[in-house]
Amino acid sequence: MPRLGRRVRSTFDPLSDLFVAQFARPARLGPVNLRALTPFQRALLVIDGTVTKFIEAYTMEPVDTRRLSQELRELAADHPWLEAPAGTPVIARTVLLRGEYSQTIYAYASSLVVPDRLPAQMSGMLTDPAGSLGRMLQESRMETRREVLWYGREPSPDLPPELRTYATGEVIGRTYRILTGGRPVMLINEKFPSLEAGLPTRE
Repeated sequence: MPRLGRRVRSTFDPLSDLFVAQFARPARLGPVNLRALTPFQRALLVIDGTVTKFIEAYTMEPVDTRRLSQELRELAADHPWLEAPAGTPVIARTVLLRGEYSQTIYAYASSLVVPDRLPAQMSGMLTDPAGSLGRMLQESRMETRREVLWYGREPSPDLPPELRTYATGEVIGRTYRILTGGRPVMLINEKFPSLEAGLPTRE
């Protein structure tokens, strides 16, 4: 007698009710076949905590944050996701997350931060070239909420030069914002190389 079991739905998408603005995904981003990703990659897309700490726990190695750039600028146009008008001062920064032992590049992140919406303590932390935003938020004890917006595949030619060296083929990426007191204070985009090669798995 055949065994009865639950039918596997190939169309099941565990992310469909998580990313609130997938409809606004930039045109350059392609769709992602979630079943082709490693469990590590799927977890990176949905993690609702500090990405650096998650990577350290998964890989069992310290992760260094290497700041590539940081500058204070004014928004050139109204920014709907930061809910900020043109002319608002923002800090634009880019970082690499690299394993201390393996030298593996786990992520590239670019962010826009509205410093006027942060407590003075955290504004001072932003001057640390080795500081990650996740750790800064933890140390500041500021009450925050993450709102993940969209995710997708990104081809290598569109990648920043700092990441193109390490990415073989396409990467997966996601964009989310961090809110406090109902107002967005940061918009963060994270890219995870590499889609074809996969990221490290535990032994």
